[in-house]
Amino acid sequence: MNIAELSGKKISVIGAERSGVSAAMLLHSAKAQVFVSDFGNSESTQQHIAELQKENVECECGGHSEKVYDCSLMVVSPGVPTNAPVVLEAQKRGIQVVAEIEVASWFCKGPIIAITGSNGKTTTTTLLGRIFSDAKKKHVVAGNIGTAFSSVVLDVDEETVVVLEVSSFQLDGIDTFRPKVAVILNITQNHLDRYDNSMEKYAASKSRIVMNQMPDDMVICNADDEWTHKKVKNEKSKVFQFSSKRKLEQGAFAENGIMKTVIAHTEYSIIAVDDISIKGEHNLQNAMAAAMAAQLMGVKPATIKSTLRNFKGVEHRQEFVREVNGIKYINNSKATTVEAVEMALKSYDEPIVLIMGGKDKGNDYSTIYDLVKRKVKGIVATGYSADTIVKNFSDKVSVIKVATIGDAKPNIESMKKTIETAASLAHKGDVVLLSPACTSFDWFRDYEERGRIFKQLVHQL
Repeated sequence: MNIAELSGKKISVIGAERSGVSAAMLLHSAKAQVFVSDFGNSESTQQHIAELQKENVECECGGHSEKVYDCSLMVVSPGVPTNAPVVLEAQKRGIQVVAEIEVASWFCKGPIIAITGSNGKTTTTTLLGRIFSDAKKKHVVAGNIGTAFSSVVLDVDEETVVVLEVSSFQLDGIDTFRPKVAVILNITQNHLDRYDNSMEKYAASKSRIVMNQMPDDMVICNADDEWTHKKVKNEKSKVFQFSSKRKLEQGAFAENGIMKTVIAHTEYSIIAVDDISIKGEHNLQNAMAAAMAAQLMGVKPATIKSTLRNFKGVEHRQEFVREVNGIKYINNSKATTVEAVEMALKSYDEPIVLIMGGKDKGNDYSTIYDLVKRKVKGIVATGYSADTIVKNFSDKVSVIKVATIGDAKPNIESMKKTIETAASLAHKGDVVLLSPACTSFDWFRDYEERGRIFKQLVHQL
């Protein structure tokens, strides 16, 4: 959309958290008539509403009034489901509904690298940002990683690369959003509760990342992933793949213990696989994707190698917290999918006491039954899905316990009991692994708050 066309345009923004507030302020700067509406009425929402009102942006919270439909464009935050009544009613009335990243892209002057996938988005996005930092290349890191695209886009010039983590929820609301480089890490079961329990619908959402690409754009995708091959149909842009299992004619792969890339028939040896600081096959694939994206944007292999040797990962993703009485405590709060739990379990040789639970998203736990039998000595089930965890794993481990107290938000006492229960099951040489396979929205605002409270309580042991 032409930015000049936004002046005077009536636009409703649904959601008054980070993305919604940033979108509202961006549109307000373009002289649009913005109205922000949030169904909730939390302390955080009220604070954001107050900030907007100081800037003369009209707002409401505690429900959506008829005024939200007095617009020609509706912008939805990632936390608003596509089947939310306010969205369905807007569409019924012929109102265009878009995501915050779509709006921000209208203002963006620099090239966008958009990274999506069911697992590994944050690690890959953070790693790519670190590579650009080490290469002294102008860039910003934003999107689903925690910094709204709208909050940084006005600082982006033609030379600034935007490294953007994007979720399926955000991709549901794009129209003209066009990344210079699209990265699809994998497509596995996740958020099926938002997609009618349909992998077809979820995978189709992920594949939207390439829908506006042109011949001079590029897509980097996982050659080992079944759903990526099935749903990502791209006949326009240049395709680069990565594989941890086989050699490729073009893309990134491992051969004789060396991670390599091939671009325009030229082969580059990037780094010995054992020298990559983040471990596990999934992280090898994340490193391949980030290396390919960086190299396609002009970063030298030597810089990529240096970063891969020194990058220590991201907070809340298999993060070592502390060792107490010979027991290692690991914060993997960001593991909100069964696949992420699978990756974590494969990363440890020690006996594991596994903390699982939260708000279930329609998970199929059967894919990790055998792995749990081999690796896990005990499970502590927590949160709203505790009964589901018990039902799935009671005959897969020698001991399973439930640790839940009340409904407070955030429920620090429940997390404390969870950790104490896990500690009682663990012995010297074991690993206590918080790897929930569920979202945190039953007890905590997000996985970050859950992880921070977990770490805080572990340090009090």
